[in-house]
Amino acid sequence: MTFARIPWHFVAAMAIIVAASNYLVTIPINSWLVWGSLTYPVAFLVTDLTNRVYGAATARKVVLVGFIVGVALSVYLATDAAGLRIAAASGAAFLIAQMMDVSVFNRLRQHIWWVAPIVSSALSSFVDNTLFWVLAFAGQGDWWHMPMVTDLAVKWGVALAALLPYGVLARILPSKVDDQARSALS
Repeated sequence: MTFARIPWHFVAAMAIIVAASNYLVTIPINSWLVWGSLTYPVAFLVTDLTNRVYGAATARKVVLVGFIVGVALSVYLATDAAGLRIAAASGAAFLIAQMMDVSVFNRLRQHIWWVAPIVSSALSSFVDNTLFWVLAFAGQGDWWHMPMVTDLAVKWGVALAALLPYGVLARILPSKVDDQARSALS
């Protein structure tokens, strides 16, 4: 698939989620949770739907464009060294976790419809969460341990809730390649 044939509706969805989450991460719900914790996990839904409809190779392209947009926005919004450290941590965690999501989902795609999205999202959320919090805040006291655990629990909850829209959209959106071709494209 050429760059011109990339599914731009999925790219736009990823960019909107990343941009919204980068903004919402600055708005606390309470002392241990921010609004971005509720929006960011939807990026895994976009990745999984892209993978289901277009295959792993295209899902990786959508992730890469989302990574570029996310890092560019994070760097643009950063006002100091701490902000740049958070931007770097966010970008690294996003890219590694989303690429992992694509690979895990692709390996599990032949199972019952809900196995691939829930297992890939749960594992990838753990990796994303751990990488982000450690890279962004290690060496700055232990204040961030509880928000890290809470953030992961919220991400897992959103991943579970995302099964409903995933199930509906996976049935509605036409598949561009069959399952055997998708595996070969990865």
